[in-house]
Amino acid sequence: MDLTEKTLSVKKIYEGKILDLELVEVQLPDGKSSKREIVRHNGAVAIIAYKDEHTVLFVEQYRKSIEKVLLEIPAGKIEKGEDVMVCAARELEEETGYKSDNLTYLGKIVASPGFCDEYIHILKAEELYPGDETLGDEDEFIGLREIKAADVKSMIRDGRIEDAKTICAFMMA
Repeated sequence: MDLTEKTLSVKKIYEGKILDLELVEVQLPDGKSSKREIVRHNGAVAIIAYKDEHTVLFVEQYRKSIEKVLLEIPAGKIEKGEDVMVCAARELEEETGYKSDNLTYLGKIVASPGFCDEYIHILKAEELYPGDETLGDEDEFIGLREIKAADVKSMIRDGRIEDAKTICAFMMA
């Protein structure tokens, strides 16, 4: 059975700084039609940054959408036309104050395909060295944490780490 949905029409509902929202009418495999609300996003990077072979850098950041502080690996949005590796290097320095000339691409994940086309590219950074001391963009307030790599899995299990991109990244490392 062909499960493909044919696009019948697209209406842009919202155009924003980091995402767009479209209302898409589709023809279903059985011939009926339905509507899909789709968030369009340029994608993102997420970096497992090893300060040394036993220590990983995490960021703490308040996430308004869920009204709490999350513990996450450094991550950020890919600018339009930006190379994934360039973005990863930029975001690593912006969020941790460290640079790396040893970035390894691990793969990509699709975060929420039920409503969003965002792919998150996962990378590993090793051999870190100090970069810019300023953490975050002007509207970001970030805390930097060093966590022993051996503790990450138990922190995921007990709910101290619940960010999906972070959990996926450690499955890929």
